[in-house]
Amino acid sequence: MDDLAPLSSPGLSDSGPWPGVADPVTLLGAIAEWLASYGNPGTRRTYAEGLGLPVSAADLSDWHADRPPGWAEATARYAAVLGVAPARRGGPPPAPRGKLRALHWLRWCASAGVDPCSARSMHVKAWLAALADAGAAVATRDRMLATVKALYGHLAEVGLAAGNPAALDRRRLGLVVPAGSASGTVSLTAAQVRALHEAAGTPRRGAGPVDLARASAVVALFTLGLRVGEICGLDRGDLHVTRGRRALRVRGKGGKTRIVYLHALAESSVSRYLRVLDAVGGSLPARRERVSADVPLLRTRSGARFQRQAVWQLLRRLAASGEESLLEVAEAMHPHALRHFYVTAAVEAGAQVVHVQADVGHTSIDTTEQVYNSAARDPGRSAVDLVGDVLAGESEERQMGGGSR
Repeated sequence: MDDLAPLSSPGLSDSGPWPGVADPVTLLGAIAEWLASYGNPGTRRTYAEGLGLPVSAADLSDWHADRPPGWAEATARYAAVLGVAPARRGGPPPAPRGKLRALHWLRWCASAGVDPCSARSMHVKAWLAALADAGAAVATRDRMLATVKALYGHLAEVGLAAGNPAALDRRRLGLVVPAGSASGTVSLTAAQVRALHEAAGTPRRGAGPVDLARASAVVALFTLGLRVGEICGLDRGDLHVTRGRRALRVRGKGGKTRIVYLHALAESSVSRYLRVLDAVGGSLPARRERVSADVPLLRTRSGARFQRQAVWQLLRRLAASGEESLLEVAEAMHPHALRHFYVTAAVEAGAQVVHVQADVGHTSIDTTEQVYNSAARDPGRSAVDLVGDVLAGESEERQMGGGSR
């Protein structure tokens, strides 16, 4: 695109720790300050991830080692805000793996030669167009734009940006889904969810006992109606007993904490995962220490916190490796599909919507009702077969009438 030629900002650099950014130390410091304004660590990681910044020790280690004055302090501050290790070595700002990896806002700016502090609305529109061309869903583009808009609200406030280039008309950009439209999230049946859980525990190439147990626990946790960020943010100490029931202390949006009770499948799956994990813990350096309450509930082989992209990829792999009913939805499998399943299954089983709202952590009961109303209904609750029977009967009458003439 010709209108995305590198900006002629003074000091703009194609090298250093952040290609294309004239003052990376100041920008990263401002981003760290903005992230720190959110009390929930999971929210901080989600926003940083959505911008294309590193959110794990592994990603941070890939950042550039050629540091200008103040870079070490800036990265240390940023790492402290996220609760991960500081950066050590080379590359442009890392981003989580995935098909949109190169199109997270800050990474896209680096590749287009756009200094984020000098970005204009035309750059944001071009970025959104690139996301659309890459197949990003409307909801994904809308969410990513909201993150960028929130960031620039802070950058403009501290004087690093002249205005907010992401303050665009969402409806004009086609990012507002009509209120009456059905959700694009796939509606899963109970049989498909059971099949997904069975696929998680089925031996597969390259997966050891801990991998299988963790996969089963991940699917089981989703059947509690949790968000993917909430699952990744769980610590061992969040699993406890209250009112005689095993439960989780879940940190949701806005730093709000809620208690989520475990059903039998979730309790057995999580308990088994922890038993298997602890049984092999002595063989891994990262797990030699005594298990404490603040260690991640879901951990990678190296002991790091399980990340959102890993969860997404796991669900897709499980669906693709499962029975035929799962293959039908493998390409559309999404963490939110299981959260939606919780809402629809609970309401259709007779639960009061206000109780379901509390379970899933929706701020408004309208949101819970919208999730249920926009989902594909159980075929048994549809009148379509009755109409089909009427049509079939009408056809039979015509055939009989035609034969008597």
